[in-house]
Amino acid sequence: MLKGKTALVTGSTSGIGLGIAKALARQGANIVLNGFGDVEGPKAEIAALGVKVAYHGADMSKPAEIEDMMKHAAAQFGRVDILVNNAGIQHVARIEDFPTERWDAIIAINLTSAFHATRLALPAMRAANWGRIINVASVHGLVASAEKSAYVAAKHGIVGLTKVTALENASTGVTCNAICPGWVLTPLVQKQVDAKAAALKISNEEAKKLLLGEKEPSMQFTTPDELGELAVFFCSAAGNNVRGVAWNMDGGWVAQ
Repeated sequence: MLKGKTALVTGSTSGIGLGIAKALARQGANIVLNGFGDVEGPKAEIAALGVKVAYHGADMSKPAEIEDMMKHAAAQFGRVDILVNNAGIQHVARIEDFPTERWDAIIAINLTSAFHATRLALPAMRAANWGRIINVASVHGLVASAEKSAYVAAKHGIVGLTKVTALENASTGVTCNAICPGWVLTPLVQKQVDAKAAALKISNEEAKKLLLGEKEPSMQFTTPDELGELAVFFCSAAGNNVRGVAWNMDGGWVAQ
């Protein structure tokens, strides 16, 4: 379905980003990966799906590096047809105790990076009259949790940016939508599980059940593969007129 298209997925060397990149690659899209840690493993996983894969290690808190990444993608594949803004970090603390440098970093990586990547991707998408911008927000783009002020603010901002991007391109072949996952067992969430297990002196499995039980009625984690398939839907012809939605995949979290 996506043969000949190029997808750039930020924060895609693990977790949700890698799951989305693999789902798009299975549909034939060439992939530009971005992120830290192991790079060769994810590149090999994508290449095994029969598509071309490139990598750029842009620090998503730095606009100049984001610009270089977008130029690199265009040099490799012509243009970015599908942009998935997924890069994100987390810090948990009460507002009065929240380190200001952590606030700045979370806003920069979780929100501002999406603005920069979007503004740089749009001209080529509009020229081709086809493009998909998929912002990975969070259930925290729709509701809040205590001690996550920066993350919740950034993810609410992502949902707002999604709506504006969709409206500004509503009469074109360029769409923009947000995915809002609940708990996904990524390395980021595993850290919260580990911390809960240590604090309460319980097993990891018990900590997972407690975490899910607090928020997610389905009592199961959403998987990166499931999120990837939703991204594929947004890129399909069935998604042509899906514009500006914040689609929660959260096991009933927001329905409560």
